[in-house]
Formats: sequence, C-alpha cells, structure tokens
Amino acid sequence: MKNEKIDLYLEKVDQWQAELTRLRQLVLDCGLEEELKWGVPCYTLNGNNVLILGNFKQFCNISFLKGVLMDDPLKIMEKPGENSRIARIIKFTSVEEINSQWDTLRAYIFEAIDIEKKGLKVEKKPESTEDFVEELQQRLESDSDFSEAFNALTLGRQRAYNIYFSGAKQAKTRESRIEKYTERIMNGKGFHDCVCGLSKRMPTCDGSHKKLAKKS
Repeated sequence: MKNEKIDLYLEKVDQWQAELTRLRQLVLDCGLEEELKWGVPCYTLNGNNVLILGNFKQFCNISFLKGVLMDDPLKIMEKPGENSRIARIIKFTSVEEINSQWDTLRAYIFEAIDIEKKGLKVEKKPESTEDFVEELQQRLESDSDFSEAFNALTLGRQRAYNIYFSGAKQAKTRESRIEKYTERIMNGKGFHDCVCGLSKRMPTCDGSHKKLAKKS
C-alpha cells in the first residue's frame, strides 16, 4: 500500500523522479510496506527494514540493508562506501535501465525478503571494538553524510550514542532516538555535549539549560 509521505517526497525531489517512481512501483509489487525513514523511502517486512531508495546527484539506487548476505550472481551490487560492511546498492540513471532489469531486480528483492523472513543476521567482525545496534549500523550504511559525521566523532562519543540508542527495547524507538539526535551528530556534538552554550563545564552539559527553562 502506498504511503502518502512518499507521495510528497517524490513530488519534491528535483532529479530522478521518474526513476524513483518506477523503483517504488517495483518494490511495492513485491509486497513490502512503505515508510518514510531518515527522510527517504524505506521498505519493511513486519516492521524490519529491508531496503531503501536513495537519491543522489549522479544516480538513484536501491540499497539492500543486508546486501552482504545476498548472492548477487550478476555482480550488479556494490558497496555504498569504502568502509561499508553490510549494505549493498544497485545504481540507476534511467527508467530504461530499470525496465531492462525488472525481473532480475524482483528476484533480488525477493531474496532480501527471504533473508528477513529467516531472521538472518550479519555476523560481527571478531576484531571489531564497536558493537553498534542494528538500526544505527543501517543508518551508517545508508546515509553517507550521517556516516561521515558520526565517524568524525571520538570513539567515546560514538559509544555513548550507541549505548543510548541500544537501550530502547523496540526497533521503532531505537530509530526514533537516532532520528532525534541526527542534527546533534551532524553538528559534531556528543551525546553529553552542551548544545545551548550555557554550560559552565564545556563541552559537557551541566544542566544550565534546565535552570533557564524554569525561569522562563
């Protein structure tokens, strides 16, 4: 079923509108639910993220959030970034390109759906020092600007965010927390950093903003 938020999203995009509309039709035909997450079309199965549609200057794409688990017999998938570990994307620059691969793309989408139905997970690297919650990892894999900003934070700040995000029991709450703190992360601020400029213990927040709120 179409989501009105995606209708509005597609009305506002200034490039790849026809291509994204065609990809949307393909994904919906495969039975996935449609939501707007992180400001882009996201497609889910039983509340779990399966893929998103991306809109970039030089191309649009399908991003499979567990693409590393897929077979990719035609070798049409690639990493969205050099350090991407889980997500895999397929790029498009024309509707004709999408139409010519229609059946193949359907097969790839159904494989991604099957992976989600089976509850398959990507094994963490044993040497990794980070243990980011899945929703944060998905955001890092799918949003290059967010990933760049998050990776620019110190390891301590990254871990503090991860602890807070992973503290929520439900996936939707974890996603909501990530969305709420996106602007802070994009501005290079840590979870415990002052953002109002009133703290006496910069850069740490000392609660001065709460005192100001009471006076007002």
